[in-house]
Amino acid sequence: MKMRRSERIVAVTKILVEDPYKLLSLNYFTERFDAAKSTISEDLAIVRRVFAAEKMGEIETIPGAAGGVRFIPNKGINDIKDVVNELCNQLSDPERILPGGYLYMTDLIFNPSLMNDVGKIFITKFAELEAEYVITIETKGIPIALMVARALNLPLVNIRKDSMVTEGSAVSINYLTGSSRKIKTMSLARKALPEGSRVIIIDDFMKAGGTAKGMLDLMEEFKADVLGMGVLVETITPQDKLVEDYTSLVVLEEIDQQQEKIVVKPSDWVLGLE
Repeated sequence: MKMRRSERIVAVTKILVEDPYKLLSLNYFTERFDAAKSTISEDLAIVRRVFAAEKMGEIETIPGAAGGVRFIPNKGINDIKDVVNELCNQLSDPERILPGGYLYMTDLIFNPSLMNDVGKIFITKFAELEAEYVITIETKGIPIALMVARALNLPLVNIRKDSMVTEGSAVSINYLTGSSRKIKTMSLARKALPEGSRVIIIDDFMKAGGTAKGMLDLMEEFKADVLGMGVLVETITPQDKLVEDYTSLVVLEEIDQQQEKIVVKPSDWVLGLE
């Protein structure tokens, strides 16, 4: 079907954005839109220029016979800070305080639009690591990790708290929670992750880091190379976590039930962006 340039650019943009990191040859576009390579190249140049100006991501061209073009999503510094500040504002609502001094986050974690933005923030940090899988643990880490996996166009692997017979043989480990000092179990099916994989770990919350340490230990059982770890919210105490190399977006500094007060601030990584 022959299209006008404006129509073709809309279609090309949609194809690229729906499959981030997927390399598409120029021949794919020329055959689909019945257009010359030079015409498609001009279309891509327009999309690249607009995306760069609006900080909407990057259109990368890879030369050579095996090359092509792909969309790399990312967030500009101002966009990252806007999303994190909005997240802090929402988390600071005293209505979120639960009995026992817990913080209600479920509605935010299961907000597709917000988690889509959060996923793009994490890939801005982790995109260059060339990971092969995104790892998380059930259940609240799943929406965040899924958006990261989608933005990177990678498979998502979900660690379970109990092994399931429907997933075949599994590797299970016991780990010690950093806050309550309880022994718990996590499990991952052997078929879910090939040995020696390059992975990124994503989770929703970190207090002392016991669950994060457990995931690192489980990855050792699969001989996986953990390239990075991202956490949506971490608590300011305890300061000494059981893991060291991680990136959080938000720091929970205080929950005061009596004063009905929650103090949440952007993490040092976000504040350090320039």
